[in-house]
Amino acid sequence: MSLLKRINPFSRQNDNTGFGTNPNGYGGRFINRDGSFNIRREGRPFWDRFNVYHMLLNLPAWKFACVILLFFICINLLYTGVYWIIGTEEFQGIIGKTVWNRFKEVFFFSTETFTTVGYGRVNPIGDGANMVAAFEAMSGFLSFAVATGLIYGRFSKPKAHLVFSDDALIGPYKDITGLMFRFASYKDNHTLTNVDVLVTLGLQVQENGASVYKFYNLPLERGKIETLSMNWTVVHPIDENSPLLGFSAADMESADVEVYVLVRGFNDVYANTVLQRTSYTYQEIRHNRKFVPMYRESDNGKTTVLELHHLNKSMATE
Repeated sequence: MSLLKRINPFSRQNDNTGFGTNPNGYGGRFINRDGSFNIRREGRPFWDRFNVYHMLLNLPAWKFACVILLFFICINLLYTGVYWIIGTEEFQGIIGKTVWNRFKEVFFFSTETFTTVGYGRVNPIGDGANMVAAFEAMSGFLSFAVATGLIYGRFSKPKAHLVFSDDALIGPYKDITGLMFRFASYKDNHTLTNVDVLVTLGLQVQENGASVYKFYNLPLERGKIETLSMNWTVVHPIDENSPLLGFSAADMESADVEVYVLVRGFNDVYANTVLQRTSYTYQEIRHNRKFVPMYRESDNGKTTVLELHHLNKSMATE
């Protein structure tokens, strides 16, 4: 019996995912764990595809700081080289006797001009040096304006600040089994409200002698909550309406199962709607397990403690 015939005909198919149906065009997963789409574009020049603003806005903080520092050093070395070509005789106040010391003085003059500090001991007296210094002061002013905008954009960009369990589990749910995963907000004072979650199942099946991808909306025990103050364990009951009914781990592997998750809610810190994506492939779905609780009462009995380090903890079921 083909895999397609074993899928419940009453399962709600979703043809609006935008992923397409041809399995020959796909490699790996549809969605990476960090929520980015697992796709690489080709056929256009690199600079048409590359977005500097998006890259700088989404770099990790330490990489962003390194880029800013590297840019500052390189642009000043560039201007120092221009000043050196023009000649140090177009400056007054240089007291260095060796080539290295004179180069350092010109470099630090460049940094003072670029940042508009202008301490004043070394200053240009020639027309060429004055003209370059004028352009450098303007470029420094503009560069710091761009850097300020990027820093503001990074701080103010709305984020969901959610962390998902490493694995999805299939385990007991009421009198049947369920597919479940959980997530929580890891930032203090970032409680999401009006949170809803959409879970889509993608799998490869045989249809008319050809392999195609099919996508199904997975009905959930609860698809929306008013506030996400603690963790949320999302459960898809594997009942008579579930496309996963009767699937074993081997069936999931042969069907190249992937579960796509989209969480959306309102973050009052940013006063904006935020969303976050992730997915679980068949390798990240563990069978016959259940999550252990991840919250407890505080020692004084007055506060609930959310133990985020227990997010991925599970135990085997009998």
